[in-house]
Amino acid sequence: MSFLTSTASWQALKQHKDTLPHMRQLFTEDAQRFENMSLKSCDLLLDYSKNRLDDKALSLLFKLAEETQLSKKITAMFSGEAINTTENRSVLHTALRAKADKQVFVDGVNVMPEVQQTLTKMKQFVESVHSGEWKGYTGKSITDIVSIGIGGSFLGPKIVSQALRPYWNNKVNGHFVANVDGTSIVEKLKVCDPETTLFVMSSKSFSTQETLTNTLTAKDWLLDAGATQQDVAKHFVAITSNVEQATEFGIAENNIFPMWDWVGGRYSLWSAIGLPIALLTGFTAFKELLAGAAEMDDHFATAPLKQNMPAIMGLISLWYSNFYQAQTQVVLSYDHYLRGIPAYIQQLDMESNGKSVDLAGNELDYTTGPVIWGGEGTNGQHAYHQLIHQGTALIPADFIMPLQSHNPIGVHHQQLASNCFGQTQALMQGRTYSEALAELDGKELSDAQKDMIAKHKVMPGNRPSNTILMDKLTPKTLGSLISLYEHRTFVQGAVWDINSFDQWGVELGKALGVDVLERLESQNNCTELDASSNALINLFKAGQI
Repeated sequence: MSFLTSTASWQALKQHKDTLPHMRQLFTEDAQRFENMSLKSCDLLLDYSKNRLDDKALSLLFKLAEETQLSKKITAMFSGEAINTTENRSVLHTALRAKADKQVFVDGVNVMPEVQQTLTKMKQFVESVHSGEWKGYTGKSITDIVSIGIGGSFLGPKIVSQALRPYWNNKVNGHFVANVDGTSIVEKLKVCDPETTLFVMSSKSFSTQETLTNTLTAKDWLLDAGATQQDVAKHFVAITSNVEQATEFGIAENNIFPMWDWVGGRYSLWSAIGLPIALLTGFTAFKELLAGAAEMDDHFATAPLKQNMPAIMGLISLWYSNFYQAQTQVVLSYDHYLRGIPAYIQQLDMESNGKSVDLAGNELDYTTGPVIWGGEGTNGQHAYHQLIHQGTALIPADFIMPLQSHNPIGVHHQQLASNCFGQTQALMQGRTYSEALAELDGKELSDAQKDMIAKHKVMPGNRPSNTILMDKLTPKTLGSLISLYEHRTFVQGAVWDINSFDQWGVELGKALGVDVLERLESQNNCTELDASSNALINLFKAGQI
């Protein structure tokens, strides 16, 4: 038995779980349940009252956090300790949005001056593009930004830019490429003009396979249009640590932005990786994004656990994963601009906490990392919400919605809100057999038919959800929201005693992919691997099945 599962609070939670009544009863017994189980901070409101929780369950979860030294681990992260133990790295994405006068040390060196220098460089670059000072090789101003990356270097900038579409300056259009499938970049380039397109390439090593392949294709596209090697510097900038390789490619050294070991890819949008965001929204909006995240950082670092939004969300998610065997969690955005946020949280959570050994390398005897999925709320109501309401699996849900719309036309937003709140209510209360039967009164049906239909209309309810509200989706509230989920993910990993900041499962696939590529490019049939891999490689080389 592991330390975690042997703690007094863990054992008490196992016993207490089976004593909890239906949420209907919990609401009936406590008229102040919403007031007691909601929290406002950093321009966000979290309603966690529709969960299978009472005061004792919450108290035991906070006790579990204490027994696993969550507060100490939070302090260790913010202070720059190398909590990414397998790579001996600090984890300081929080430094990227900290106030300029703050001191944050890595290996005895204050990193904040370099962070601020990079922000200044980003600001100057964005202004040069927006003002028209930056010109393409034929003297025309930039009209299109193509961001090339993979993983966090792609997903963060894309989803944040998408979410902040109302704040775009409209001087440039944005396009995002990650997939090594040639169709992806070809379709993007079809709507771009080589004379007015700027490529932002993000790769720490400048050799990430997908990113480099797409970047070389973009360079060929530019040269084929009539540009010269010397013109490459007018159309490419890079976020990388490999300055030598980037300059050899043709990028001017002044247009190379740094990446740091103490920032993981899925936490990197706050760094120069966020340059596409700043180019599309303007640097002022980018700074507001950072400010919102920094405000949530301060809240997470200082608020007592019982009033700590990320801690509460992390512990509730752990509660369902470990004590109710909930294998998935759904994130539902009731805002079209936030339609990409479930995919962002999916990568953040699953790449961070998809682990099976603890920090000491011992195999775990408890579940980690639920499968995160989701999409736009009202669309999902006509698809997978059926499973959430009446399926046999318990699927905790997060509902995210701004109270004010950027496009307040007609009754659209009222209907959107009614669907959001109605879904959380339905999940919580469900429908009993007697209620379903009563709904059939007056129908021209036999008693047997009514009985049969009523049984199919029963919904057990007692299905948990959180609701996260904001006044309006702004750069600042978006920063707070993303930071909230970053820290929620950290809370789970800290209690589970795992390393949430490495991703060796990703690395293995990359390494094997390189080996397979060599075999695909070989003239000889592949015979050295397993039978399936050999056959698939040889079929690809033949070009037909």
